[in-house]
Amino acid sequence: MIDSRLLKKQRMIILILVSLIVSTILISMGIGYSSLSYDRIIPTLFGSGTFKEEFVLFSVRLPRIIITLLAGMALALSGAILQSITRNDLADPGIIGINSGAGVAIAIFFLFFPTDVGSFTYLLPVVAFIGAFITVIFIYLFSYDKRTGLQPIKLVLTGVGFAMALSGLMVVIISSTERAKVNFIAKWLAGNIWGTDWPFIWALLPWLILLIPFTLYKANRLNLLGLSEPVAIGVGLSIKKERIILLVTAVALAASAVSVTGGIAFIGLMAPHMAKALVGPRNQLFIPIAILIGGWLLLLADTVGRNLVDPDGIPAGIMVALIGAPYFMFLLLRK
Repeated sequence: MIDSRLLKKQRMIILILVSLIVSTILISMGIGYSSLSYDRIIPTLFGSGTFKEEFVLFSVRLPRIIITLLAGMALALSGAILQSITRNDLADPGIIGINSGAGVAIAIFFLFFPTDVGSFTYLLPVVAFIGAFITVIFIYLFSYDKRTGLQPIKLVLTGVGFAMALSGLMVVIISSTERAKVNFIAKWLAGNIWGTDWPFIWALLPWLILLIPFTLYKANRLNLLGLSEPVAIGVGLSIKKERIILLVTAVALAASAVSVTGGIAFIGLMAPHMAKALVGPRNQLFIPIAILIGGWLLLLADTVGRNLVDPDGIPAGIMVALIGAPYFMFLLLRK
């Protein structure tokens, strides 16, 4: 039974986060290379803007804002799942190599399997998922011990090793390709939000619509997996089965996000920690907050980054890393 005071606190925090997201969206709509007057945003949203205003808002700003928000939510939820099933506060899809596996698959697909524009958009999340899933299988196998089960610290170290190896493989793959394609992969590696059109939203949205409710449904099992294995087994939980199902869920969320945003790390690390600090470690309470924090953090990073330097700005992945890397070191030293 969850304390009613905690539930009330959770609702209040959710309300504050929704307000922050809406405020950031409004700010993001108005600033950029082609500025849009704030008093024209509402009329333009309701179809009373000029051709230029409607183009800037509906074809440039709004798709990027929605993609960034959805991707941040997916990465935060993926990190929350990984931290629970591995019982490791340092777990994050970017840090443990999931994003790198997705990146290698996307690079191979983009460079060597040309497809038409229409199918390319919708195939990307699937290709990223396959690459990330193969990677996480190897990471899991190297981290698992028959006597003691999954080794949380070993998982992070193995994941970091795989991430470095896959980054090296990416360099080898792109070293002999044409310049235009190399530029795309380089931007992907930097975490540049490149999928900034409506089809990318429709490609990403179904994954979130399916997997967010599924994860909330599995919240109690995540609570048990966060405890010691003897306790989880004692209450009748099939640890291996649940861990694999939830691991696949985390991989699918991360892969679908990075397929359109590039290699962004640390969102999945920071958002769950912030949420737990606010409402405690119960997954029913902190997961909705972590999802909103993740979406807001990536949206804020992209909004600030794209307006710092003309004309292309700083990639969101670099902006997040400037905050996330010191935070990761802090956690590493503390643990």
